[in-house]
Amino acid sequence: MATDKFKHLFTPSLLLELFPDNRSNQFFEALYGDVEEGVYDISLEYEGYTADDHTLHFLFKLTERPGKCLACHLTYGLPEVFARHPLIGVADLVKEINRRLGDLADSGDWRLEPTRTISRKIYGVPLTITLR
Repeated sequence: MATDKFKHLFTPSLLLELFPDNRSNQFFEALYGDVEEGVYDISLEYEGYTADDHTLHFLFKLTERPGKCLACHLTYGLPEVFARHPLIGVADLVKEINRRLGDLADSGDWRLEPTRTISRKIYGVPLTITLR
């Protein structure tokens, strides 16, 4: 099994620095004008590196907030919303990930993949970054 040469870099503390906890509230404030309208919290997770196609895999993890219903709300259009919303800032996030890679690699294209169901209360929007 191949070793993930980037795992040591993308620690939980770095991921929190790249995508802070308060970003969810800022997103819902901008989207709905009210933080209370938000039905989920967004966090960034590192899922690994695939050597055969030189890709880093991240996940925008959507976790249902207490008393809300994530499954009741539209989540499948989120990749398009996340890709262009300035508070999610995927393009800037990828630039910062590239900076953090330093001499290890250089990021190339990125894409958000379709929303996937992880459980009834957790969904995910995969972010894939191809390395050059």
